[in-house]
Amino acid sequence: MTTQTCRDTCAIFTKPPPPRAPGGEMMLTLLALIACVEDVAKDKIEAVVEEPPPVEQPAPAEPGEGAEVAGDPWIVNVEQSKIEALGAKITAKHPITFHDFEGKIHVADGKPTGVMFTVQMKTLTSDNEKLTNHLLTPDFFDVEQFPTAEFRSTEITEGSDAEGMTHTIKGDFTIHGKTKRITFPARLELGEGEVKASTEFALNRQDFGITYPGKPDDLIQDNVVLTVELVAPGA
Repeated sequence: MTTQTCRDTCAIFTKPPPPRAPGGEMMLTLLALIACVEDVAKDKIEAVVEEPPPVEQPAPAEPGEGAEVAGDPWIVNVEQSKIEALGAKITAKHPITFHDFEGKIHVADGKPTGVMFTVQMKTLTSDNEKLTNHLLTPDFFDVEQFPTAEFRSTEITEGSDAEGMTHTIKGDFTIHGKTKRITFPARLELGEGEVKASTEFALNRQDFGITYPGKPDDLIQDNVVLTVELVAPGA
């Protein structure tokens, strides 16, 4: 659903009601409760999404294994880290938390050289139990067929135009069985005995084949905001 479609639908449901008839007070109250949620990607960095180059060799089975990344792998501490998403429909925003994941941040010569993580999709939860169950189905993530999502960086460069970010990361992101090469800003910090990687950016779910539109009177936004904060103690 495009932002314009959302706005058009909002206009239908929030236009001034006709003159009140007996019993119209309740209708006015219901109309007043309907509020259109703005695009979750507003004021957020949108990742650049491209088709990945042709695969000429088998992909590694585990994060970092077989990948040509310089440096030592520092294992992400899940208890200190988080991977979350924020989606929305016309009437509400819904945060999503991914509870089971693993990752690595490679470090060479005092600099981060690679970031990768794998998420077990069936461990996601949202702020609504019914929605959580729906997200697991083929309408959305189809976790039985696509049990994991993963990201593997292919290039990390110093510098970013985004406020508060220190680097630009490019890599392959796979979810719902679709792989795209994405580029986004990130903050990478190498401190006393640990390295941190954090980012927040928007993706269009349609790019990954997640096309369920939602109910006609409560359409789902295409944009989803992904928040990643990884902390890895020294190797």
